[in-house]
Amino acid sequence: MSLHSAPTARALAILDLLTAQPQQALGLTEITERINLNKATCHAILATMTAQGFLAQHPRTKTYRLGPCIIAAGHAALNQFPPLDYARGALAALEHDIESGFTVTGCDKKHVIALARYGPAEGLLSEHYQLGLRLPCIAPIGACFIAWAPRERFDAWLSAAHAGRGRRTETLDRRFRKSTAGIRRRGYEVTLKTQAEAVLREGIRRAMDDWKPGRVERVVRAFQRGLCEEATHMDRLDARAQYRVSAIAVPVFTGGRMPELCLNAGPFIRPVGGADIQRIAKRMLAAAKEVAARAMEA
Repeated sequence: MSLHSAPTARALAILDLLTAQPQQALGLTEITERINLNKATCHAILATMTAQGFLAQHPRTKTYRLGPCIIAAGHAALNQFPPLDYARGALAALEHDIESGFTVTGCDKKHVIALARYGPAEGLLSEHYQLGLRLPCIAPIGACFIAWAPRERFDAWLSAAHAGRGRRTETLDRRFRKSTAGIRRRGYEVTLKTQAEAVLREGIRRAMDDWKPGRVERVVRAFQRGLCEEATHMDRLDARAQYRVSAIAVPVFTGGRMPELCLNAGPFIRPVGGADIQRIAKRMLAAAKEVAARAMEA
């Protein structure tokens, strides 16, 4: 049986809200309405978090924003995760050669997490894209991580996709197995643009404009289910063909069986030729090896 602490969940919901709206400071009334709390309870949580430095309150407007302890916690986390810092320099060097934005993603047992972004913000990398956004690590999301996972985790990744659709189909199972085999063979992942991605972008925009606990999670769960109905991965690469590419992802291995990070280029505004995909992936793989080498030396 899983344990759940309601007071902790409320405090985390406030942090999620203010993280999702980094350009805004929000007042007590707006916060209570968005996370569906009564004012007395919400005020007590806000006062405690402010006293501890996790929030800051404007002296005149009385609105709240993230506080200095969050910055300190972020720096402490980065110090425990040096590959992310090394990725910054590696991706900055690639910006001159690749017309794309970049993200760095991590993966835990349940989610693929957006950790950092660099370069131009287009498509999903818009002003509504939330760093820290958690996508469910359920097929086909997270394929660049799961392609190297142990058998039991790989099977769980596939089974969760079937469970989300309410039925198991051999066609979908074969498609995802073929896609991940291709990723292992090439050493990198190529995802194609889909209608589900456009729906996700609009869903995130609406969720950010009218933030409620769990709303973003519902949006990304619908995104994952939508991806199951479309061709998401490029399994064979023709150097002479043109492709509508959403992202090219390469893994960063720092000693474990699975990648610790993935470096992602995209989305690409114009179609990308197969030869250009190979060139971009080659540069990104070299950058991933540089990041891994520096991390293992540290």
